[in-house]
Amino acid sequence: CETCSKEGAKYRCPRCMKYSCSLLCVKKHKLALSCNGVRDKTAFVSVNEFTDLNLLSDYRFLEDVGRMADAAARHCIVHSPATKRLLYFLRNKARGCNIELKTLPVGFTKRRENSTTFNSVENKFYWHLKLIFPHCHAEYTLKGVPDDKTLADILKPYIDPVESDPVVCQRLKIYTASPQSDVQILMKIENRNRNSIRYNELDARRSLLDNLKGKVIIEYPTLFVVLKTLKNDMVVLGQ
Repeated sequence: CETCSKEGAKYRCPRCMKYSCSLLCVKKHKLALSCNGVRDKTAFVSVNEFTDLNLLSDYRFLEDVGRMADAAARHCIVHSPATKRLLYFLRNKARGCNIELKTLPVGFTKRRENSTTFNSVENKFYWHLKLIFPHCHAEYTLKGVPDDKTLADILKPYIDPVESDPVVCQRLKIYTASPQSDVQILMKIENRNRNSIRYNELDARRSLLDNLKGKVIIEYPTLFVVLKTLKNDMVVLGQ
């Protein structure tokens, strides 16, 4: 037994492959390793160890995925008139602002987490926005960002040496320690081949709406904040 090291092992955990001698030791090992005891169907298996049982397991796993995808496609929300009207309304308003907004089917992560709305009274978008800081491996999600807010103001709570949150500032200290002129805001260009990924450089002095005009957005904007002085593999369009 790998838990008590006293008794002979009788059970083997399907999840982490630890040997146990009793129910008590099984519970102890689950608590210590935060193990749920459920076999990981997607765990890597080398070719040398791949057996007919693994093949059967993979086949059943794919069948389960197929059933779940079919169930999601049949879900009432997908065909709800209210949902279709809302998405059409958002796409139509975005088109009026010279933005090509594309939405994904129900079930996709970006579709589920998108909280973008349009205020008809103010005639303004309130965007769901994701900020990615590659040099610090940090990612932040913002909700209800007004489209007339400049990118510089959006980034102030994150990289401004004075106005940023102390905890965030510590995590992004490589950005806060750099001059603002070194900060570059990029957005991936959609509908390009995988071997030809390019990015648009955005103007921090202009509003979010001005920066999004003439661009394709899938669900919501994702902005990459990089430093010009540090090497990265993001190729800006035109370089």
